This record gives sequence, structure tokens and C-alpha cells, in this order.
Amino acid sequence: MTRLIALNKPFDVLSQFTDKGLEGSTRRTLSDFVDVRDVYPAGRLDRDSEGLLLLTDDGKLQARIANPKSKMPKTYLAQVEGDIDAAAIDALCRGVMLKDGQTRPARAARVDAPDWLWPRTPPVRYRKSVPDSWVQLTITEGKNRQVRRMTAHVGFPTLRLIRVAIGPYTLDGIDSGAWRDTDPRNAWDTL
Repeated sequence: MTRLIALNKPFDVLSQFTDKGLEGSTRRTLSDFVDVRDVYPAGRLDRDSEGLLLLTDDGKLQARIANPKSKMPKTYLAQVEGDIDAAAIDALCRGVMLKDGQTRPARAARVDAPDWLWPRTPPVRYRKSVPDSWVQLTITEGKNRQVRRMTAHVGFPTLRLIRVAIGPYTLDGIDSGAWRDTDPRNAWDTL
């Protein structure tokens, strides 16, 4: 039977089970949180990003979730530097031109700071002279560091990035660093 795990990956954790970095490196990896054999990440989530990461033991399911051709939507909450405005939201919705090409149109909206969010260690840097705001962004592709580059392109650099959903799967009820088994059939039903 296919296994699919939903992990709430903490900040400063590599999206792999071993650290292939410098000898003697002490960077945290998925093995610090998931003690399950023969599952692998379906996609990536940068070390400085947090939130939902799916892991599976099924190569076809892994490709279905991770491959941008499947256009499985991925939803993020981004805390950005500055008071994000309607023009920036509109630009994100239309798609922006990055160095590696035009992004597909995204769904974007300014949102209130989430009241359910766990504290980040270390905390996000705050500057009294510069406000911050939050945006929810849903994309259907996976360019390297795409959300961060999109918000920076429209003038609002990302301070904190949390993936809250991949297709039908969400972070609901999963604490930072915790995981749960979930139904892999839902991934095949998502267009």
C-alpha cells in the first residue's frame, strides 16, 4: 500500500534525509523529524522556508505531486517587508517576469497575520521603521525560490514563507516538526 506523509517542516531544516554538506555539518534534516523508512520528499521546500512537505514511497505519486506539468496548486503564506498594495497583488495575479522567464498567473491576496502561527526560531528580523504585511499566494509551477523572487520583484521581499497547502493537502492540525499519514488517493483526484 502506498504511503503518503504530511510533514510540517520547521525553518532551517533541509528537505532531505541526509546532509551532504561539509564534513562535520550539523544541519538538521528530515531524519530529525520522520523515522519512517523508504519515503522520499515529493518536491522541495527550501531550508529557510517552513510548512507542508509531502513524503511518499511511491515514485509515480512523487512525480505527480512534484512535477510542474501536473499543475498541482501550492499555497503559501508570505510575510513581506512593507505594506503590500493592490498594484503588487495585481502584478502577482498576472504573473511576473523573472530572470528565468514569465511566471504563470497566481492567485494572490493580502491577508491578516495568521493567529494560529507558531513562533519561528530564530524570529524574523523586525525593523521599527519598516512595516510588514502578509500575502497568500497560490502557484502551479515550481521555479527555484519562486515565491520569494516574485514578491521581491513587485517590491516586497519575503521575510517568512510558509507553505500551507499542496493540492488537497493542508497543514491543518499539524504542529511544526510533526507529521501524519494521509490518503494518497486524493493526489490522483486533483487536476
